[in-house]
Amino acid sequence: MFDLQNPKTFFNFSDQNIFWLKVIFFLTAIVGLVFSLFISPQDYLQQDAVRIMYVHVPASWISLFIFAVISFSSFLSLIFKIRVFSVYAKSLAPIGLVFAFISLSTGSLWGYPTWGTFWTWDARLTSMLILFFTYVLYVVLWKWIKNYFLAEKITNIVGIIGFINLPIIKYSVDWWNTLHQPSSITIYSAPTIHTSMLFPLLVMFFSFCILSLLIFLMRYKYEIISFKNSRYDNRNF
Repeated sequence: MFDLQNPKTFFNFSDQNIFWLKVIFFLTAIVGLVFSLFISPQDYLQQDAVRIMYVHVPASWISLFIFAVISFSSFLSLIFKIRVFSVYAKSLAPIGLVFAFISLSTGSLWGYPTWGTFWTWDARLTSMLILFFTYVLYVVLWKWIKNYFLAEKITNIVGIIGFINLPIIKYSVDWWNTLHQPSSITIYSAPTIHTSMLFPLLVMFFSFCILSLLIFLMRYKYEIISFKNSRYDNRNF
């Protein structure tokens, strides 16, 4: 059984698999970049600018998924007092923050040749910017508030409230008239993107997922060790 409440579970998983995770990441990153930059075709309208998609879209997906996990973990920690889930959320937050930044920055670079501007107060872009600042707030609160348990409670509340923004981001292109194109990949229908572009997109997404897992395992171990070495005892884990 994979016991999510036992830190040793992740310690053992990390020690046993960290090397192979690194190998998988580097291999998938190389394959993804080769297909994204050299093998996949140009878009008939956007030309080579479409290649930004292979970083922008996976980064957007991961930033949304990570915050969903943070929200769920915050709920379990705040309501059911399962404190280890706060450590999950705290470990994941900087990763999600970086991917949210990558999503916004690459989106701006992609927007200029396609829309003629680096930024517009489009519903999708604005809601994504709100997610970025929610990440910033979450990370900063952990840094600023010196009392661990107070920081834990406040960040749990931020994590839960921030979840409201996720469906807004997801459905903003359906609810409002936006410059941002609708989703090309959904769980309800077949992808509208050609397989020559879909394959590198999914490979890059998988590569970013492995990278996120690698960073999470390192940060999680650091957070657990830091807590146990701090002035707080470990009765809460």
